Amino acid sequence: MSLAGPKPQALEVVTFGCRLNTLDSQAIREAAGEQDDVVVLNTCTVTGEAVRQARQTIRRIARERPQARIVVTGCAAETDADTFAAMPEVFRVMANGLKAEPSAWANLAAPGSRQQRADLPPRPLVARGAIAEGRTRAFVQVQTGCDHSCTFCIIPKGRGTSRSAMREDVVSRIRALVDEGAQEVVLTGVDLTSWGHDLADEPMLGLLVRDILRQVPALPRLRLSSLDCIELDDALIRAIADEPRLMPHLHLSLQAGDDLILKRMKRRHLRADAIRLCDELRRLRPDIVFGADIITGFPTEDEAMFARSLDLVAECGLTHLHVFPFSPRPGTPAERMPQVSREVAKERAHRLRAAGDVALRRHLDRQVGRVLSVLSERGEQGLAEDFSLVRLPGVGPGRIVQVSVSGHDGKALMGAEPAKV
Repeated sequence: MSLAGPKPQALEVVTFGCRLNTLDSQAIREAAGEQDDVVVLNTCTVTGEAVRQARQTIRRIARERPQARIVVTGCAAETDADTFAAMPEVFRVMANGLKAEPSAWANLAAPGSRQQRADLPPRPLVARGAIAEGRTRAFVQVQTGCDHSCTFCIIPKGRGTSRSAMREDVVSRIRALVDEGAQEVVLTGVDLTSWGHDLADEPMLGLLVRDILRQVPALPRLRLSSLDCIELDDALIRAIADEPRLMPHLHLSLQAGDDLILKRMKRRHLRADAIRLCDELRRLRPDIVFGADIITGFPTEDEAMFARSLDLVAECGLTHLHVFPFSPRPGTPAERMPQVSREVAKERAHRLRAAGDVALRRHLDRQVGRVLSVLSERGEQGLAEDFSLVRLPGVGPGRIVQVSVSGHDGKALMGAEPAKV
């Protein structure tokens, strides 16, 4: 009879939150190397609920794997370090700035404080990118952190000031991903339109987009993640207008449609700015489609203020909505403002989502009978250039195909056999 204990398990990384954290988790795996019985929680701090879920996960892992050393890192390791350090289940709280540093992981077992603190990484950022398993789209992080101070947001405390990856680094990473089979690359960042502001020559995002398309001619499709509508530079607007490989879909960080609420959020645009931008881009590229983030029930929002957010769906021509009922984040100015009840915020979110569903259905109606270029992925579905989801029965992943649209189910288009065009 063997008296040996249970066999050690390999390093496990549990990811919470945004796409950037997914890329960061890849960097953690590379930096940590082989670590037996270590579970890393790469946390999110956008909402208090995200922190609560992380704590709940820690307790579950400790019950299921009592031999595991639990390491907490990510944004919540900056904003809620003491909370996690006070948990007896946690072996180490590692500063967000250390999680991609091999030296931090090499010394993991060494005696020391349960909290590893450090300044956030120096500039510039190292571009990170990966193709999701089973897919042919790649996400490349070109920027992180934020220099703004929106009253509802705690992300700058978790990720620090804005930092950009060098143009050459981004282009090289994208070229490598295309060589690995990426058919589409999505540029991501916390505040993507601030890319380049911290670099020596202060280039702007439009220049980076132009460089990528020029220097990586084998890249079929380039897409941008969420953008601040007040920061689109002239070169980027021109690229949207005349670069067919830059996808005609923009997701805008609008947050609200009422000017007073926008000011109380400390956003840097007004309602008219958002409408003007959408009108101008639609004039330059008629096939462009817009998505948006909008918060309902922000402190002091009354019904008339909410109605102006609701009206943005039509006035900006929004198709893909991300709607969030406001939830106060401890440590932010918005937490101290007069609150709207949670029930009202959720009811308004329901109405706004319903308006978004109607707008999406109208958009999908217009696609029926057309032939669209679709990037097929796993699960017999894919994405059209305008970000519409397309069901593709019988079509395997990894190809850009011309598809005849036969109908839709209110959420996704139904693609027939690849059309011969």
